[in-house]
Amino acid sequence: MTVNASARHGVDDLAAIRNRIAAQVVGRHRELDLVLAAVAAGRDLILEGPPGTSKSTLLRAITAEWGIPLVLVEGNADLTPSRLVGHHNPSRVLREDYSAANFVDGPLLEAMRGGGFLYVEEFNRAPEDTIDTLLTAMAERVVTVPRVGAVTAHPTFRVVASMNPYDNVGTTRLSTSVHDRMCRLVVDYQDAEAESEIVSRRAAPVGARVVADAVTVTRATRDRDDVRQGSSVRGAIDLALVVTQLCAMRDVMIPTAPDVAPPCDLRTEYTTAFLDAMLVTLSGRIHLDDTAFTTAEGILTEIWQDHFLLHPAAAEPG
Repeated sequence: MTVNASARHGVDDLAAIRNRIAAQVVGRHRELDLVLAAVAAGRDLILEGPPGTSKSTLLRAITAEWGIPLVLVEGNADLTPSRLVGHHNPSRVLREDYSAANFVDGPLLEAMRGGGFLYVEEFNRAPEDTIDTLLTAMAERVVTVPRVGAVTAHPTFRVVASMNPYDNVGTTRLSTSVHDRMCRLVVDYQDAEAESEIVSRRAAPVGARVVADAVTVTRATRDRDDVRQGSSVRGAIDLALVVTQLCAMRDVMIPTAPDVAPPCDLRTEYTTAFLDAMLVTLSGRIHLDDTAFTTAEGILTEIWQDHFLLHPAAAEPG
């Protein structure tokens, strides 16, 4: 992909670029400023936050604006240095022996040659020797490959990594060498207004009542002591879509009241369908605390009761 003038020369007008990107992303103004400033300054970056907090959305918007590739790779035990850097084509090696011509670039070299961002999700799940390969690329901007030679990164090449602070299963603690070479930004969940806007856009044309209910119950999964990690906004999107389809299938009329707080007179058919949809879309997205003496379904039922039964009753006059 051709690198445009803004990317080649750093930033001609960073404020103008920022404003164009901000028009595409819901909220995240502070995070956008910091990510854009870091990568424009030539820094590599760790984004630390739970899933579904617009990390990849920000990076896609920035790389699209700069006209450079975003090369995505998942950090796990299978991400060996050879998978990251690349390999020689086995069939061509048998015919031609090893040569630079039959080397197949891995995601690291693809990003370096194309001047793109290498985005490593679940960075702290990658093996230590793979991370060491990335450290060399970040420090020197050059990777030397046997029988191929030195590959020098284009000036716009960056390494951006993401980590989930709530997940410690199968992860390793990053060394001080990693943290010393990378800036770090904590990205938390967005506020309710921003999440409602995201659900409205991604689940259109669902009604305002469904959006309000889906966002409220999804956000409630993050505020419980018996839940280690609640659902991201992706859960609210799926919930809004599923409950809309479920109501259509059961011939249930969806209420039109758009208020965040549900009214007292919501029809039972709607609230029952909503609970069914919650169990399907959210039960696999919440992760219970080790000390919890309940199930995901039990927690979701309690959240449903709080939202649709207890809160409206408490707000009823008299």
